[in-house]
Amino acid sequence: MISPDLPAALKASLEAKLHGQSRQDAAVRAARISAAYRSGGNSGTITSDADAIAYATVRMPATYAAVAASLNALMQASPEFAPVSLLDIGAGPGTASFAAADVFSSLTSFNAVDSNPALRTLALALADDTMRIRDLDYALGPARTLLDRADSADLVVASYMIGELSDAERLHLVDALWARTDDTLLIVEPGTPAGYQRIIAARDRLIVAGAHVAAPCPHAAACPLVAPDWCHFAQRLARSRAHRELKGADVPFEDEKFSFIALTRQPVPHRPAARVLAPPAVTKIGAMAKLCQANGTATVVAIPRRDKAAFAAARRWDWGDGVEPPPRP
Repeated sequence: MISPDLPAALKASLEAKLHGQSRQDAAVRAARISAAYRSGGNSGTITSDADAIAYATVRMPATYAAVAASLNALMQASPEFAPVSLLDIGAGPGTASFAAADVFSSLTSFNAVDSNPALRTLALALADDTMRIRDLDYALGPARTLLDRADSADLVVASYMIGELSDAERLHLVDALWARTDDTLLIVEPGTPAGYQRIIAARDRLIVAGAHVAAPCPHAAACPLVAPDWCHFAQRLARSRAHRELKGADVPFEDEKFSFIALTRQPVPHRPAARVLAPPAVTKIGAMAKLCQANGTATVVAIPRRDKAAFAAARRWDWGDGVEPPPRP
């Protein structure tokens, strides 16, 4: 399991690249790019090194935290997974590659694909500075085209990128991602209703194609949640001083909300019996938690304080944890 916070060397390298630039100018750049993404745009608004550094300073910590949390859930289900090769599609500044390198010391082959030259330049510079990734092979061009030519990999990651595609393009890309997956595919999206719908569409499509669900779902049945509810999680991360300055924020932390799916070629050995779907509530009476269960249902469980062993376990549950729920009374 790894920390959700950027590793010290990566954080230092990113902040060194920001040094000497106007913080006000960088904040304006980051805000403009973030607004474009929120309105359905893509990385085409990142057109310079200054844009890439400003945007990465603001968004890289949160994206890293979401990918790290997703990989930690995968490792809980498959603790012996030791990938040698990684394929990072829509890699941007290399965030998912850095997270995977921190989780899996077994990785020796790193391949990335993105169409944005400024983000590619930044990713290669960060890799050189930190030595977190050995010999990063970063191809520049459209993901769909380059994915068709790419070698398959043990671990394939598409982080915060399928939302930039049309519905038809997304279906083709999901199929291509799975075709290049030797063992495990991880897709991470923003924790919004729309992001969740993209995750569910990919999940359902690839289950039909023979994929096995590793995380977060403890089952392969249809998602039991009904709109306006949706499956998403939150990961708290520390904000650096530069991060706070560029976001105009005073709070020293933020919570990144995300949805994800990890799919494997073979069933994983330790899929949890349930997943915590919302922040649990602990009261004077006991603990209450919303769980997605291995039988394909979602339910709220109440654990009274008088059941000391079950309550002691439940009070430690956190949003997104894979757990063994207490037996029903």
